Amino acid sequence: MKTTFLRTAFLSLAAFAVGISLQAQGNSQDAHLSGRLTDLSSYGVGNVKITTQLESDANAHISSAVSSPDGAYLLTLPPGRYRIHFQRASFVARDFVLNLAPGENRALDVRLEIARISENVVVTANAEPLESSHTSAPVDAITGQQIGQRQSVTLPDLLYTQPGISIARTGPFGGLATLFLDGGNSNYTKVLVDGTPLNDPGGFVRSFSNLSLDNIDKVEVVHGAESALYGSDAMSGVIQLFTHRGTTRVPSFNVFTEAGSFSSVRGGALVSGLLGGIDYSASASYFHTDGQGQNDAFLNRSFSGNFGYKFSDANRLRLTVRSNSSFAGTPGPTLQGPANPAASDGLHVLAANLNWDFHTGSHWEHQLMATETRILDVSADPPFPAFIDQLNRAGFQEQSTFHYRQGVVAAGYSNEVENGFPGSLHAHRDNQAGFLDARYQLHRRFTLNAGARAEANGSFGTRVVPRAGAALALRYGKGFWGDTRLRTSYGQGIKEPGLEQSFATDSCDPGNPSLRPERSRTYYVGFEQLLSSDRLRLSADYFTNRFHNVISFASGAITPGCPFGTGNYFNTDLARARGVNFSMESHPVRWLALRGNYSYDDTRVLKSANPFADPALEPGNPLLRRPLHSGALIVSVGWRRMNWNLSGYFTGRRTDSNFASPTQFENPGYARFDLAASYNVSRGLSLCARATNLFDKQYQDAIGFPALGRDVRAGVRYDFSGRN
Repeated sequence: MKTTFLRTAFLSLAAFAVGISLQAQGNSQDAHLSGRLTDLSSYGVGNVKITTQLESDANAHISSAVSSPDGAYLLTLPPGRYRIHFQRASFVARDFVLNLAPGENRALDVRLEIARISENVVVTANAEPLESSHTSAPVDAITGQQIGQRQSVTLPDLLYTQPGISIARTGPFGGLATLFLDGGNSNYTKVLVDGTPLNDPGGFVRSFSNLSLDNIDKVEVVHGAESALYGSDAMSGVIQLFTHRGTTRVPSFNVFTEAGSFSSVRGGALVSGLLGGIDYSASASYFHTDGQGQNDAFLNRSFSGNFGYKFSDANRLRLTVRSNSSFAGTPGPTLQGPANPAASDGLHVLAANLNWDFHTGSHWEHQLMATETRILDVSADPPFPAFIDQLNRAGFQEQSTFHYRQGVVAAGYSNEVENGFPGSLHAHRDNQAGFLDARYQLHRRFTLNAGARAEANGSFGTRVVPRAGAALALRYGKGFWGDTRLRTSYGQGIKEPGLEQSFATDSCDPGNPSLRPERSRTYYVGFEQLLSSDRLRLSADYFTNRFHNVISFASGAITPGCPFGTGNYFNTDLARARGVNFSMESHPVRWLALRGNYSYDDTRVLKSANPFADPALEPGNPLLRRPLHSGALIVSVGWRRMNWNLSGYFTGRRTDSNFASPTQFENPGYARFDLAASYNVSRGLSLCARATNLFDKQYQDAIGFPALGRDVRAGVRYDFSGRN
């Protein structure tokens, strides 16, 4: 009887509680916000963090939720006016302000755009941007924050500490700077700014010396041949710079000025923001120095603009323009002879890109892109007349991409017209290409990619270059032993001859219209390991690269009418490079970051058609200016208002030539250290200083040309961060 009574009482109490609960729910004044988060291809995006806060109370409690794997989310909130923020790594964050009425059920579907400047996203190695963990090619990304902490001024200042890269400069300021990536020649790397090539027709990049980093938010270095995507010049890799885009309704701006050693003065300004459907970013900078010796002055001016208009989330137009103008004294190899007091070089490079990206349906994306690069180079060496190079590349590309749940398929067509006036020569070349590239994700752990390009070149006819790769997440882990990823890639590269190599009409140094295209074949295999709750990242990539039909110049005898001798261009047979790039990145504590790398790069000439004409091409010799051993360590300390950044770089011995005698030289190795520091005085205002070649090391990047001694500069910067 007692048991029956207790059971009846318990059931009655439970029924009463349920009734009260249902009544409370029925009277609830809470609003409900739900929807689905998708990418621009209409596929769901999971693990997006959604945060909400009452706009009228900055101290109010912040609610949060995470979207499901298919992108769905649901929020239950008291009525009010809310600021709602959607954020996930690799995607551009989105913000909305909504009024939620009592009991309202509101639907808000949001399309998220992949963040091209995110350090977790790779743009250059893929037909469509992709998260770095799924990319098969080795890629090094340098963020805008790292550029700012190092206070780097020009691109060579930034890249010399990157794995697999060797840089040689013929002079401290404004001299010719050449870059060698994983053993390739100095004209084997395609260099882009927002998709516009900076290479001369034929691959040479003469703008490294004046290519400033103002308005640059990210630099990507892709290792391996990528001609299947980028055509001629992408023989050993691709380097792309991404300019800043405006992101705030209230404009942001910064100004800076600095001065220091060698009577150096530098200053500049940047403004960016959003205005309706328009985003804008514009910058200008100025740099002048007297240099460290006779006729060593350098002047550089840079202007950059990035302007976009959004018709809708799936229909956008963008224009980017960049201009770099410089004037430099060129005293020559002063360690081997007196300085030339009157020689100079004036260089102007203008690059422009107009891009229209739009969708037709939920799966199709199309991109129309027009590019133009103008180069004017005026070299003076009295009493000889000035030598003027005028070069122009104008191109058009159409790409259509089909997005599906497991990947993408992209197909496109490109046309490029090259005109050049090197000296008295007028050369013209038309190039066309068609390409196909596909990515397929067999499983969330395993991604495959493959593609090919048919390049029809005005000099060498039609050639086909393929590429393929795979990325595997071997394991996912947390704690000490984190993710393990494997990757492998194969590519073939192709490079057209320079205009003067094919079309020169000088009887002493004639062009060779029969030159074959230079070819490369590159293999990479590597791994990446995350440790200590992702605070430590280790990676290594082994590479073996072959270079075929390398174009070389052979000098001949002095003849009447040719006081400097005759010469001709020819294709050598074969060279190779193989080695390993190791890298490490660690964040042991919040205020400390460590980045280091080591490269082993073994290069050899294997066969040569004319080794006696140029000893550098004798089989068995290493390729010039490529060290066997090199490495770097960067330490960044951010403590309270201070940031310290110490960069150390070392290079081993290199074979070099002064190109005036048949003798080859051994250029000794060296170690160099740079220090940059900044102090945040107040909100937005900071003092900065840096010392390059901190210990005043005497060395030569190129035989005969002394490197810059200790260079100390100090300045002030003001940053106003805009807001939405």
